[in-house]
Amino acid sequence: MRLDKYLKVSRLIKRRTVANEACDAGRVLVNDKPAKASVQVKMGDTIEIQFGSKNVKVEVLDVKETVKKEDVESMYKYL
Repeated sequence: MRLDKYLKVSRLIKRRTVANEACDAGRVLVNDKPAKASVQVKMGDTIEIQFGSKNVKVEVLDVKETVKKEDVESMYKYL
């Protein structure tokens, strides 16, 4: 699954266009490397997102095309 779509489906970022912009600005790292929105995300990858002065780092546990709001937390684990 593409990184921008994963960020939207997992609700780490609310909109796919915002995820695209964050990737273009270099604020999203996958496995400690700057990532484009088109990077394929797989289980076991680590994603770090810079929100202003706050950093969020998660490990990908599952990759699903759609997920219910209450089941979102099963897709990643905070590190």
